[in-house]
Amino acid sequence: MATDLTSDTSRVANASMMHFEVILPADVASISPVVGWVMRLIGELEYTAGKEFEIEMALREALANAIQHGCKGDPAKKIECSVSGDRLQGITIVVRDPGKGFDPASIPSPADDCNLHSEHGRGIFLISELMDEVTHEQNGTVIRMRKF
Repeated sequence: MATDLTSDTSRVANASMMHFEVILPADVASISPVVGWVMRLIGELEYTAGKEFEIEMALREALANAIQHGCKGDPAKKIECSVSGDRLQGITIVVRDPGKGFDPASIPSPADDCNLHSEHGRGIFLISELMDEVTHEQNGTVIRMRKF
């Protein structure tokens, strides 16, 4: 389950700003509680209406990738996640893992015919398709996603 859960919901009531941070163990059982909490907060923001599916799926994929690839499924390792939202900047999600990182450009597109049956690469592709901006930082150990 998630630990170190903090949020600033003081401005959510006026549906303009929100901030959420969590440190969670690299355990797939941690994903749904964190996503559920984030989606409840996002649901209170009028400027996210109609974007909930994309935000939820991208967050789930980013957390799953951090657990599986960044932490190699080791629940003793921790993942950091922050979600911020405001009317002008949209929703920004940042997921950090303690892994060695990767080169996002080296991940083959699962949309290419030769990769249709590959078991890897779909999460990064999906996140890029669902979100308006996606950047990988610190050698791929940080993913920053934004939905306007």
